[in-house]
Amino acid sequence: MIRPVGRMLAFGLVAVLVGLVPAVRAAGPRSDPEPARAGAAASAPGYVIGVADVLKINVWKEPDLTLDVTVRPDGMITVPLLGDVAAAGRTPASLAGILAADLQRLIESPRVTVSVSQATSARVYVIGQMARPGEFPLLGRMTVLKALALAGGFKDFAKSDSIVIVREDQSVIPFNYKRVTDGRDVSQNVLLAAGDTIVVP
Repeated sequence: MIRPVGRMLAFGLVAVLVGLVPAVRAAGPRSDPEPARAGAAASAPGYVIGVADVLKINVWKEPDLTLDVTVRPDGMITVPLLGDVAAAGRTPASLAGILAADLQRLIESPRVTVSVSQATSARVYVIGQMARPGEFPLLGRMTVLKALALAGGFKDFAKSDSIVIVREDQSVIPFNYKRVTDGRDVSQNVLLAAGDTIVVP
């Protein structure tokens, strides 16, 4: 027979255990928030339109104003109803805002989007001890190895373990061809950005 004091202690222990169950459930595993994607717009500068880029301009519900245009050597594009508009040196988003503001006096609440169909103005440069050094269009996700392949391979006395990538902000990234190609440090095979210069001593 359980004594009154012992009975009270037993009921107290059960109550404590019951109270702990919700707390344990609440402290259970939680799904972490989705990590930010690499290269998101917030962490990378927007693409700047250049000469010879092909742009797609879309004005919602205005098919006559939806067109593909090429940025002329003077940096301008021709848009129906608006005439010549400066495009070079602006981001697609800023150009869309300018077009929307200009069209507002002609169209009620215009919704304009601008995208780059062909980024032909973006270039990378390979100089030094290469078979075909020069400038090359930055097409898609171009890495250092892809750019070196376009430049035709190394000359006989090229120092492939001492290559550097010089960026437009004057930062320098080392690249050791041998360590990348044998798999020891593939992280050096970075994605190139417009204006990058690969120097092969």
